[in-house]
Amino acid sequence: MKKHILCIGDSNTHGYNADPADSEDHGIRFTENERWTCLLQKSLGKEYLVSEEGLSGRTTVFPDPLHESMDALSVIYSLLKSHEPIDLLILMLGTNDTKERLGMNAACISLGMQRLINKAKATDCWGSHGPNILIICPPPIGRRMSDAAMGQGCAEKSEQLADYYEEQAKLTGCHFFNAKNIPLNQIDHMHFTRCGHAQLAEILTDLIPALL
Repeated sequence: MKKHILCIGDSNTHGYNADPADSEDHGIRFTENERWTCLLQKSLGKEYLVSEEGLSGRTTVFPDPLHESMDALSVIYSLLKSHEPIDLLILMLGTNDTKERLGMNAACISLGMQRLINKAKATDCWGSHGPNILIICPPPIGRRMSDAAMGQGCAEKSEQLADYYEEQAKLTGCHFFNAKNIPLNQIDHMHFTRCGHAQLAEILTDLIPALL
């Protein structure tokens, strides 16, 4: 059986594109030739299976009062079970948790990630090796972020996440990668560019084999 990698994330895993001119088909979602999950599958080759579970607006554990089913905690059991067996779970979440309306600081967001990790580890979906999780801290939101619905203080909170996430990775026995250098577009300053998707896929192609 192929080594199965499940990628659970938000709009940067779904492939949202805030700058249509940056995509080959000028759409609002990057194509299968551009998304980091698809590029990762291509680079790793036929011995691997990369499954993408990205949802724009997804948080770690915090319900959104404006949109239903946005917290990963409420769906992670079904996602893990539907994709089992899983050899590596990649969690890249936290950007949406910084929204002002959710009222969470970076420390609370990190505790949300911890709770999500513990739920995943307790789910019977793993191969013979047991739970294997990679936490990716998303790049900090740019200070010129233009999405008014995100509210105030998002950039500052997102800048603090990496240190908290790295500590959580140590506490929970997870792998950690800080995606701080992945380029974001100059439209909303939150989402990967086409080049950013390619860069993340290249980095993970080198990193993942050692984790399996």
